[in-house]
Amino acid sequence: MVLNCRHVWDYISGYLDNTLDAQTRTDVEKHLEHCEICSAVLDSTRNILILTADDRVFELPVGFSERLHARLAQAMLEIPPDEPESSA
Repeated sequence: MVLNCRHVWDYISGYLDNTLDAQTRTDVEKHLEHCEICSAVLDSTRNILILTADDRVFELPVGFSERLHARLAQAMLEIPPDEPESSA
């Protein structure tokens, strides 16, 4: 199965937790090999988990949340919508 970015984002937590079935994990890894956006999302999610694992508190720069949300919204707009499946 060929996954698009939205599918991969749904599987990021399962991928990091190693709870995906073997085929889905393989499909996610194939997508990550060529998708810089999803690779960045995976790395960022992994880094957030590492940073929050020890209960340290970090002060984020002013406006960080707004910039993050704007960037995520822009990335979502750049992804083409899912193709309808053919009935052939």
